[in-house]
Amino acid sequence: VQLQASGGGLVQAGGSLRLSCAASGRTFSSYAMGWFRQAPGKEREFVAGIRWSGSNTYYADSVKGRFAISRDSAKNTVYLQMNSLTPESTAVYYCAARSRGPCGSVNCYYRGIEYDYWGQGTQVTVSS
Repeated sequence: VQLQASGGGLVQAGGSLRLSCAASGRTFSSYAMGWFRQAPGKEREFVAGIRWSGSNTYYADSVKGRFAISRDSAKNTVYLQMNSLTPESTAVYYCAARSRGPCGSVNCYYRGIEYDYWGQGTQVTVSS
């Protein structure tokens, strides 16, 4: 299974970007997908997660109301629409997929250890 993240770039504060994460693999199946980010000198943190079947979505408090996660099952792709970006959003963004089974609790979506596959990351830089 491979996850290919794209869509990062340089944007001014207040701008928008849409990240994409395409999953491929002969027997790929996912129960959840998530976006995490890691800023220089900081630990990786959860950004958003989505249940693959259904419409449940989850967000870090810092991005609620500005970011939106969605998925296209037919394309095995998950998106992260990021609006009203701030310099604090600058980070490498990683997508992740959970294939071992359904999340047993909401907390599952927030923990990186609950995901089985990771993309290579895409850089998002927000200038002030």
